[in-house]
Order: sequence, then C-alpha cells, then structure tokens
Amino acid sequence: MDVQRVGRASLNKIDQKKASTEAKVSFQEIMKQGRNNAQYEKLNELLTKIDDQGKTLSESRTIDELRKYKQLVKEFMDDAVKLGLSLEERKGFNRRGRTKVYKIVREVDQKLLNLTDAVLNEQKKGLDILNMVGEIRGLLVNVYA
Repeated sequence: MDVQRVGRASLNKIDQKKASTEAKVSFQEIMKQGRNNAQYEKLNELLTKIDDQGKTLSESRTIDELRKYKQLVKEFMDDAVKLGLSLEERKGFNRRGRTKVYKIVREVDQKLLNLTDAVLNEQKKGLDILNMVGEIRGLLVNVYA
C-alpha cells in the first residue's frame, strides 16, 4: 500500500510541471503581442507626424520645416528597419566540407515593411524636394569653401 501512495504522488508533480510550462508560454505570447501593438502605434504616430510635416513643408518651405521633416523621416526609417528586419546566423558546410557561418537578413514582419514602402511612395514628392534642396546646399557649400 505504501508503494501505491508514492506512485500517485509523483504523477501529480509531473502534471503540475506541465501546467506551469503552458502558463509561461502564454504569458510570453501576450507580452510579445503587447510590444508589437505598442511598436505599431508608435510607427502610426510617426506616420501622421510625417504627413502633417510634409503638408507644412509644401506650404511654407523653410529650412526649419525641412529639418523637422528630415528628422521625422529618418526616425521612421530607423524604427522600421529595427522592427522589420532580423539578423540570423546559421552554420552550414561549403562544398569542401568546411563549416561556414551564413548570416541571413530575414524579414520579421512583412506588414511593417509594406507600411514603410507605402510611406516612401506617398512622400516621394517631399523626398524629391529634399533631395534637390540637399544638392543645392552642397553646391553652396562648395562655392563658399
């Protein structure tokens, strides 16, 4: 009778461990979803700021407005690249049988990259203006030097 009690006690402990592992996975998934939602909100907020600043720049075309616009576009691109791409290392063999480390840039979130492309296409006119202004500034610096 003592043997049966010991066997039952060990089975209960195994079941408890399985249940706790499942809880950890779901918590991590919830945290990941929350983090992704916060990142999307930040990018959407930057997108609206870029649109507003693009309208302001097209109306007034001052140096200060240009700087603000360039800063917002740069910030958006930095965040999009950080969130949308991932560097992955894999070890493999080449033709001679030697080990080789492959570094692969993997698209983590295709939707985020599509959003980035849409922003760039929408703001292309503003970026063309910025490019022309940058070229003119470079020429002026060359004349000044």
